[in-house]
Amino acid sequence: MSFPRSSVSSSLLDAHGWDSGWAADFAPHAARGLVPGRVVRVDRGQCDVATAEGIVRADTAFVTPHDPLRVVCTGDWAAVDPEGAGDPRYVRACLPRRTAFARSTSSKRSEGQILAANVDHAVITVSLAVELDLGRIERFLALAWESGAQPTVVLSKADLVPDPVGLSYLVEDVETVAPGVQVLPLSSTTGEGLDVLAATVAGGTTVLLGVSGAGKSTLANALVGEDVMDVRAARDVDGKGRHTTTTRNLFVLPGGGVLIDTPGLRGVGLWDAEAGVGQVFSEIEELAGDCRFHDCAHESEPGCAVAAAIEDGSLPVRRLESYRKLIRENRRIVAKTDARVRSEMLKEWKRMGREGQKAMELKRGGGRVR
Repeated sequence: MSFPRSSVSSSLLDAHGWDSGWAADFAPHAARGLVPGRVVRVDRGQCDVATAEGIVRADTAFVTPHDPLRVVCTGDWAAVDPEGAGDPRYVRACLPRRTAFARSTSSKRSEGQILAANVDHAVITVSLAVELDLGRIERFLALAWESGAQPTVVLSKADLVPDPVGLSYLVEDVETVAPGVQVLPLSSTTGEGLDVLAATVAGGTTVLLGVSGAGKSTLANALVGEDVMDVRAARDVDGKGRHTTTTRNLFVLPGGGVLIDTPGLRGVGLWDAEAGVGQVFSEIEELAGDCRFHDCAHESEPGCAVAAAIEDGSLPVRRLESYRKLIRENRRIVAKTDARVRSEMLKEWKRMGREGQKAMELKRGGGRVR
């Protein structure tokens, strides 16, 4: 892997997103003689940082907290030792993040994992070489909205769907689960859609997200204009790749802005993403406002606007089931670290248990309540 060529000057900071706001935040560190830089890659306790003098290697030992969400991450703005301070140089602090893209870890511990920091655009890359997984797209969207970034869904490998009508149907299917989100069919092979995406992400920080084999590395090369990422063919049987990208890498885009490529994600676990889920399922949340009861569970309650929408066909059953699934999952994640939420969930389980017991008594008593 190689980094795109850049001139070694203060303009390097500007190219990586440096602005007056970051300069103001950095002032206390400048007073200590430290220099600013943006983390472009993290690897085993060390990181590559883009500073005014170029890309430097720095150790992160001084900013390795117990909270995995606070570790140094690609996209962070860091305060590093000045030139000549020794070998290795150290990251002494990171500036407060404006946004952060996080997910839950695959382990059973109550931990989140930070994937990218200070992101403006989240490009969710979905391969058209395999059948669309709308539920997975909804998960990615929930995390993207929660991060504070503006999501875009890219349907990659669009050249594999030569029928324009068939392609338009696929776009419509994704648009139904992505309210307020641009859905863009794109082919890195033919160039279709590439100029539109380049214009969309220019001037900010963009993170590429998706499962392995979705075409992220090929897309990164196309946007950067250089072969900065290795590309391997996906398996024909399921379209999955072999995790070509193993670290998160940040590159400067020729049209302005920067791009963070990430490894393919096997799991897309939520991490305290209630607001993000609500944004993805905004039509359900809007309907819920018209329910008779403010705590309506949208199951068998009278006057349920969500149930009425299911009844008249305006709300797909799959959509409601996906919403419920993500809400439950998110509550479980939050409950691991929030005693109040655990208490509320316990009360809900007890209430459901009592209702189930009453239903059994009615059934055994032939409908007579004792």
